[in-house]
Amino acid sequence: MSLSAHKPSGPPPTGDKSIRVAVVDDSAVVRGLVSRWVEEDPGLHVVGRYSNGKLAVEQVAGSQPDVIILDIEMPVMDGMTALPELLKARPGVKIIMASTLTKRNADVSIRALSMGATDYIPKPEGNRGVTSSKDFRLDLIKKIKAIAGKPARQPSTLRAPPAAAPQEKAPTAGAKITAGYSLRKFSNVQPRILTIGCSTGGPQALMQVLGDIKNSISRVPVIITQHMPATFTAILAEHLERSTGCQAKEGETGEVPLPGKIYVAPGGRHMILERSGAGVRIKIYDGPEVNFCKPAVDPLFESVASTYGTAALALVLTGMGHDGETGSLAISDAGGSVIAQDEATSVVWGMPGAATMAGACAAVLPLEKIGPKVTSILQGARA
Repeated sequence: MSLSAHKPSGPPPTGDKSIRVAVVDDSAVVRGLVSRWVEEDPGLHVVGRYSNGKLAVEQVAGSQPDVIILDIEMPVMDGMTALPELLKARPGVKIIMASTLTKRNADVSIRALSMGATDYIPKPEGNRGVTSSKDFRLDLIKKIKAIAGKPARQPSTLRAPPAAAPQEKAPTAGAKITAGYSLRKFSNVQPRILTIGCSTGGPQALMQVLGDIKNSISRVPVIITQHMPATFTAILAEHLERSTGCQAKEGETGEVPLPGKIYVAPGGRHMILERSGAGVRIKIYDGPEVNFCKPAVDPLFESVASTYGTAALALVLTGMGHDGETGSLAISDAGGSVIAQDEATSVVWGMPGAATMAGACAAVLPLEKIGPKVTSILQGARA
């Protein structure tokens, strides 16, 4: 392997505000290709290319990247071994795990998130797959930009968006007006379902929230849409089951959602709830993408609004984009309650920010306060 494979591309010009990126992959083709994609974007700059984790750990303090694209399977030092060492050598760096869509790699990627990785991206099989995948390139660049400007997570208190932020929708009658957005009143009806939507940073947020409410999950079914590909969602359900002690699985068409169980939308398909006689059943279907996502949060939330009405409680956790905004409004307009994660504790305040600024939420809370609030509501307290 030539030394040039490990050298940074050189520092950006003085005063440049480019996002600094390092690429760690044992494939010279992948390193070169990803580096070229990054350099072609005027807001990004490659500061390091490394063929294994050991080289990255040794040089990351000098190259000072804001974001590292970290392959999982590499010789000398693999991605999982390198991950904690990189975080130690470059505190605050954002790490995106890159792995092919295998069950093992899905499991490793989700474990990496619990160890401090910021996000993951499924990598096409082989060099040819990476070279020909337009979606992989677009998703990677979008993720780099979304997570790069976010400071390292700190314990936080509720922080409202800037007062100058636009408010597109008039506040609902009786809503509380706060800085830049309006808050709805919580429903006075005891929730009969908890539904959650999330994307970037979602697995970590889900682990914390569901861990915090595990003793109250027996009161309601929990229905989750997390933006993830197939294979990953089944592994996510396994991790949620281990962390909560509650049964968790991918949802299946025809299932009756039962209290105490967690249902995750399967990757690549949408999940909704439908009336079936006097009850409710899950439906999985392969429709078009919604908000460029499949599974998407909006179809789930809209179906929850129509099936549960005032007895619906929804959470919008960290994630890119605005998926969940329309569905959150549907739940609130039907008399249910929506809680959004705040900006300070979100990896990306896209989805929760959209729901907040649309005036769909009854509360906007830091991650560590969402679980206790949900527990209180499920146990009968009213805000």
